[in-house]
Amino acid sequence: MTFRTITIVLPLLLAALWVAMMAAGTGPVDRAVLHFFYAADQPVLRAAARTATLVGEWQSMLLLVAITTVWLLYRRSFRTALLFAGVTLSGRFLILLQKEAIGRMRPDAEEHLVAVRSLSFPSAHTANSMIVFLALALIVAGESYRGRAVAAALIGTLIVGLSRPMLGVHWPSDVIAGWSFGALWVLVLTTAARTKARGSRGRED
Repeated sequence: MTFRTITIVLPLLLAALWVAMMAAGTGPVDRAVLHFFYAADQPVLRAAARTATLVGEWQSMLLLVAITTVWLLYRRSFRTALLFAGVTLSGRFLILLQKEAIGRMRPDAEEHLVAVRSLSFPSAHTANSMIVFLALALIVAGESYRGRAVAAALIGTLIVGLSRPMLGVHWPSDVIAGWSFGALWVLVLTTAARTKARGSRGRED
């Protein structure tokens, strides 16, 4: 499978997964998986989940975006700074739009172990962490470090995402949708940016 084929097929699969999670969420399977992960009776896991979920807070993500953008500007990497800030901030905006448009309520069969205020679908913690971590790996990290950076990004967002059903504040389908949307958004925009850059270099040649 060629790189071009992957850049077409993978976003389609991610989009299909997002749709499936929106359509099939909150059913018996969702409830069973939520109950399996719920950590109220496990103090160590509950504490770990609370710590992990702090990483995915929008304040933490925006601070990381701001620090990275300022650092890139200081390095005079203006196009990289613009792309990174554009991908992450536009992704955050679209997550909020999805929540309001879809209007899914939070699970309420179990006590919420952290405070929540917004609607449920998709998980903003999960989607934000996927977007920011993956954008760092694909846009900011150097070529020689990119594979390891992508692996670290996926592990980081996996931990953040799993913390949400462990705390009883998200359906598992919310989390999967957050992962799929976040990855989709970063892949689409970074692929478009690189295609445009290659086209610009070709016209200069």
